[in-house]
Amino acid sequence: MSGNKEVSFDPKEHQHLRYNPLRDTWVLVSAHRMKRPWAGQVEKPPEEHIPRHDPSNPLCPGNTRANGEVNPDYDSTFLFENDFPALQPDAPDPGSDQHPLFQSKAARGVCKVMCFHPWSDVTLPLMKKQEVVKVIDKWAELVEELGATYPWVQIFENKGAMMGCSNPHPHCQVWASNFLPNEPALSDSCQRAYYQKHGEPLLLQYAKQEAEKKERVVVESSDWLAVVPYWATWPYQTLLLPRRHVLRINDLTTEERGGLADIMKRLLTKYDNLFEISFPYSMGWHGAPTGPHLKEDNCHWQLHAHYYPPLLRSATVKKFMVGYEMLAQEQRDLTPEQAAEKLRNLPEEHFKRRENLEKGGGKDKKRTIKM
Repeated sequence: MSGNKEVSFDPKEHQHLRYNPLRDTWVLVSAHRMKRPWAGQVEKPPEEHIPRHDPSNPLCPGNTRANGEVNPDYDSTFLFENDFPALQPDAPDPGSDQHPLFQSKAARGVCKVMCFHPWSDVTLPLMKKQEVVKVIDKWAELVEELGATYPWVQIFENKGAMMGCSNPHPHCQVWASNFLPNEPALSDSCQRAYYQKHGEPLLLQYAKQEAEKKERVVVESSDWLAVVPYWATWPYQTLLLPRRHVLRINDLTTEERGGLADIMKRLLTKYDNLFEISFPYSMGWHGAPTGPHLKEDNCHWQLHAHYYPPLLRSATVKKFMVGYEMLAQEQRDLTPEQAAEKLRNLPEEHFKRRENLEKGGGKDKKRTIKM
């Protein structure tokens, strides 16, 4: 016998696997890796001083875009056809006479850009609640309109240059397609299987469990819940869920839309306060498929939004999904519980508003979170 004392499991110290029921995949959690020194890539901090109106910015009111069209002097949300769309409604069909190893299908759709606000120097957490409600209402309107025809309507926001955003003006994109993309198709399959086995929507049951446990909750209200999911891959990834069974964003009541605006502002304020920068992320909404699927029973679905921020240690050090993540499986460097605690304990007053109230405020401060 070795005589070694048995070590009890500690998720903060011992690597382990966690199951993602939305994708039927596993993520490797290796929180002890945060102790290693970092001498790798350091990103350029986000632009701090963005002009409210830049005559050369194609998204600002009254400015000319790449296709020669002039934006109206909008004072709320502004929607237009993407000048460089990935999907077009009239693309030809590749044909069906194909080898099984070289298959292709027709891909058709529309791509739209939606500006949240006429000012370039604001983001969602800095907008007024009613301004955010107008964004939500426009999202719902687009799902209703485009979803009448297209099977999938993807609303997504890439925030920050680190996430590939080429323009600092507050905006998102909406792509509608004649096919169900890979991620929602996988999510549809997993949610359906769970519902058939357990008789309750997966994410409705999950929200109830998380609301009771509290350890991964970041912000919550009577209608909404934002958590770092148990299976999170990105360091400060969050999942935003309604407490009521809701299939699509256009099914939300007026009260729920107001509550959504409020909890989005709270969550995104905490993101910005983490490293006192305009926090980069990619986010998007997933709801029940539309178009021909509107006639089907989609009770296994639950509306939800994913937030995927890349930052890990500071405003300039991000998580890289390379090597093992690309070739084996997803891996994260701190537990979801640690991430949720960090976010939960942050103030809900935006650091920029606080600085404006302090004498000598507005200085360029960059904090590093110590694990």
